[in-house]
Amino acid sequence: MMTVANKSIVTEFVLLGLSNSWELQIFFFIVFSVFYVATMVSNSIIVVIVISDSHLHSAMYFLLTNLSLIDMSLASFATPKMIIDYLTDHKTISFDGCIAQIFFLHLFTGTEIILLMAMSFDRYIAICKPLRYASIISPQVCIALVVSSWIVGIMHSMSQVIFALTLPFCGPNKIDSFFCDLPVVFQLSCVDTYVLGLFMISTSGIIALSCFILLFNSYVIVLLTIKHHSSKGSSKALSTCTAHFIVVFMFFGPCIFIYMWPQNSFVIEKILSVFYTIFTPILNPVIYTLRNHEVNSAMRKLGSKFLNFSTETPSHSF
Repeated sequence: MMTVANKSIVTEFVLLGLSNSWELQIFFFIVFSVFYVATMVSNSIIVVIVISDSHLHSAMYFLLTNLSLIDMSLASFATPKMIIDYLTDHKTISFDGCIAQIFFLHLFTGTEIILLMAMSFDRYIAICKPLRYASIISPQVCIALVVSSWIVGIMHSMSQVIFALTLPFCGPNKIDSFFCDLPVVFQLSCVDTYVLGLFMISTSGIIALSCFILLFNSYVIVLLTIKHHSSKGSSKALSTCTAHFIVVFMFFGPCIFIYMWPQNSFVIEKILSVFYTIFTPILNPVIYTLRNHEVNSAMRKLGSKFLNFSTETPSHSF
């Protein structure tokens, strides 16, 4: 008879990554390194531009700046380790490190979900109730929306971590992914995974699905509103909202699939995980911000100031 004391205690997990092929690992190392650097640089540029240009000190850009900060955080919780792991043979992560990844993943994804809804609410008020926009979307409301998104993210991530810490791990420690998340970690525990799957569906899957439906409905309402006012504006709005919806779908789609069906194939989970941890953080600045005329104008002005400063700086001879 096995007692709790006889069970082995897992102190580390082995990350199997995306592939065992050395050639593919080199390919992934190069591709993901480029994506990570591009994500950090593009989002940093957005933050600097919005802060430095007074014309961009509005609610929409305040929310976009916070989205960039979250994207940089989401891109950094696991991707740098994954890139480094491609250069090593033994890819492991400590138990505490694994729990930390679960915490930060759900913190940043939960916060981004609420922030995307706040951005959708901001656009809805701006287009559907323009005369009341200034009174509804005040600076205090913007700050409250951002703070609320972080509070919800923290509460959600804490529930996931507390749940993970209650799981008993008595031997198997190979995670068939490139980072730790509950759908792959809980299947290594020594308890019935059916009940755990129901917990994941109720705390993550249904929440993500509900938020996605609300966002989709808001885009539809905005498009219908603009269509009744201007056909030219409708065409531009359709292009913008379609691009925004692609990002939302790429972010929510994998989350909904992974957490609504936690017993699905590890291969599918790994592919979908790449989308919302690596690809989406680079798409957000491209689609939400860098395509924006005001941001492009601010970038040109900031670039001109930098060039003028460089040319005016006197060179010193030694």
